[in-house]
Amino acid sequence: MPWPKQIISPPSPPDLDILGDQVTLHPGGYVAPSTKPGGDGEQNLVEHMARFRESPLDFLREVSLHVSGQGWRAYDDVLGQPIFYSGFSEDMKRMIMQTPMLRQKLEELAGSRVLIEEREGLLGSETDLEEKKKKKKKKKRRQEAIEESLKEVALEMTDAMICKMESKRFIRGAYYVCTQLLTRAYHQGIHVSSEEVLRLRSVAEDAAGKKQSIIFLPCHRSHVDYVSLQIICYRLGIALPTVVAGDNLNFPVVGAFLQHAGAMWIRRSFGEDALYTTLVQAYIDTLLQNGYNFECFIEGGRSRTGKLLSPKFGILSFLLDSVLSGRVNDAIICPVSTQYDKVVETESYISELLGQPKPKENLQDFLSASSVLSLRLGRVDVRFHEPWSLREFLNDQIARIDAFQPRSPSSPKGTSRKDNRVRLLRTLGFRVLSEINAVSVVMPTALIGTVLLTLRGRGVGKGELIRRVDWLSDRVRNKGGRVAHFAGAPTEAVVDRGLEVLGSGLVGIVPGLPETTYYAVDRFQLSFYRNMTIHLFISEALVSAAMYSKVKQGGGPDNQMMSFNALYEQVAFLSQLFRGEFIYPTAGLLANLNATLSGLESDGVLSLTKDATGKLLSAQVSAQERASGRENFDFYCFLIWPFIESTWLGSVSLMGLTQPLTPQGEAGETWVDFTKAQDTAQLLGKTLYHQGDLSYFEAVNKETLKNAFQIFEEEGIVFIEKNGKDKKSRSLICLAEEWAPQRDPETGQIISQGRLWDYIEMIAKSRREGKNRRDGATVSSRVLRLTDSLGQQLFENAKVDGVIGQEGPGSFVKRKKSRRDSSRSKMKARF
Repeated sequence: MPWPKQIISPPSPPDLDILGDQVTLHPGGYVAPSTKPGGDGEQNLVEHMARFRESPLDFLREVSLHVSGQGWRAYDDVLGQPIFYSGFSEDMKRMIMQTPMLRQKLEELAGSRVLIEEREGLLGSETDLEEKKKKKKKKKRRQEAIEESLKEVALEMTDAMICKMESKRFIRGAYYVCTQLLTRAYHQGIHVSSEEVLRLRSVAEDAAGKKQSIIFLPCHRSHVDYVSLQIICYRLGIALPTVVAGDNLNFPVVGAFLQHAGAMWIRRSFGEDALYTTLVQAYIDTLLQNGYNFECFIEGGRSRTGKLLSPKFGILSFLLDSVLSGRVNDAIICPVSTQYDKVVETESYISELLGQPKPKENLQDFLSASSVLSLRLGRVDVRFHEPWSLREFLNDQIARIDAFQPRSPSSPKGTSRKDNRVRLLRTLGFRVLSEINAVSVVMPTALIGTVLLTLRGRGVGKGELIRRVDWLSDRVRNKGGRVAHFAGAPTEAVVDRGLEVLGSGLVGIVPGLPETTYYAVDRFQLSFYRNMTIHLFISEALVSAAMYSKVKQGGGPDNQMMSFNALYEQVAFLSQLFRGEFIYPTAGLLANLNATLSGLESDGVLSLTKDATGKLLSAQVSAQERASGRENFDFYCFLIWPFIESTWLGSVSLMGLTQPLTPQGEAGETWVDFTKAQDTAQLLGKTLYHQGDLSYFEAVNKETLKNAFQIFEEEGIVFIEKNGKDKKSRSLICLAEEWAPQRDPETGQIISQGRLWDYIEMIAKSRREGKNRRDGATVSSRVLRLTDSLGQQLFENAKVDGVIGQEGPGSFVKRKKSRRDSSRSKMKARF
């Protein structure tokens, strides 16, 4: 088996002879690829891994090089601060415990406890001067004792939390084992951009000299994400980052392995544990002050839908505080995109999205998942955005805030500072997500999945599939996106490769036809791959869906013409509706709308009418697009329709929260279990899908419905509140009074009118309706009766659970409404 060029960096002359090419050695043994005319600038960083059955001698040679630790395998002269030495963990714990922040918090907590004991009379009385002296000494001794006790607790927490990268021999073995396992599942390896990794090494070298940390912020679609990034850093000779991981993965054997490979365990929820919160901040401060690289996932958990999730501000807030406070001078932000031909966990994701509870991670499930190692899942593509200074970003943003939004003298003290912090966090989070999208590579499986789910009809011939994949690839590139490169292979070969990876479980072939015809077997799972492309076309999708509100009315071209004002209104509504789902361009609604309309006109999808001054008056589907069967216009609609359908479903389910009538004929007032309300919305969606009133089964997925309910809460349509402060407290939901529809006092049935009904109708304007449209109203009386029936079951369950009879919305709802109205006025859709 010949050694591949570009990526091997063996130390001995014979290995260099095998390369037969001129190479450039860098610290850590990394070899820069030779530049060749027509090269794609990509490398497979794990192509050197040999298999025993294929090449026993090469396999044994590779093992011997890892065991002996030669060349880059020794992981010696890495770029970054030293981490692999005996006593590293103890040094880290000592530094954390000595941080002024933690010591101050321990003193503060001990003092608070002493005051409580004093108020409870546990420290004696003060009848005379002598007693006061004794009490003062007793308080001091008691405080010291409590502080020592808290230190012990903090030390135990620290030991359980911190990563323990102490052994180079261990990390060499871990690298080899993980790479062997990963390349058995992803048989085409881990691919990176040569230009990007050389730039990253240059940044790492500069950061190491300044003792600054590189903060890697990857997207999160799979557990493979952090394994692949660790492998890349090892292979490039960059100090491994400390990786923030949820303690749900800290189960026996595997947890210890991951902790010694770089995992930092944190709780999923900190609650009101002030000591633990301070401890996490102290650890992050210590890492960044000493220049250790760091990694956390900006989305929090793994994306179950295939697209980027909204940023989570937990760990990001700690990082921001480290630099804003001045405790850390600076750190380097590096957004990272990881894309897969096929994600290992998609089947389990679908189970979760359909309402199955997420199983707790354990060793048995981990070992049983080893079957994936025999799969051929294609390749992993990792891309690195150009890194940038967090300090410079913050200085620039603070200067903008001071220049354009000075605090009003009448504002409460501290309000502006708090608001500015939230604004900084949001800007930072969405910038990182935008840059992840900017460097993401669209894989062949994503192209195929997108095409199959955006065509009318049951299936597609191979020739048409190839044509549409070509068209979509061109559209991706025109939008500034990247398509995975396959060394000039024809589209047919790339499509065949993608179909092989997806397998017959996702894409089937209709037998006995004169042309090979494919169809989507599992549309729900295939939607995961379609969603990997939607960020590139979200502007076009929103505009097309808004236009569809006119197109669906039928008639001739003139009848389907939409005024600019009406188009603007519907696009504004949709962009607000999906502000938690998608990341929009930052130019603002009007600028983005005009740019999108111009682009659709240039592509021949829309025709625009303007007055003599160039002002846009109206838009309609172009004659050219009509002649082609509206395939491009429909493509954009198909991308967004499942999300519109899901939000419509969520809003319809709210009708079921209409309070039942009391015996006196008045509307009652109660709260219902929020989780059960979401489950009921899913059950409603499954029923409507099988009855033909819902076009997309993926519209019932739990994640999109959860986002819809979040928007409903932000709009003040519903109120969601915990019924207690402990972890086991349930969340309850109640329909806001001003949004609640009325009931017929005689029949008790919900009347199809009112503010919520109008809101549903607004969503439905852009919805692709199901086949059953026998009733004139968008939400037919039959659907409304089903919704109400399910809602009544919720209220019956509330009685059994003891929710009815608790304090209703009352004053705290008014406080929440006031707060939400205030916050909602500040939230502007960025499309």
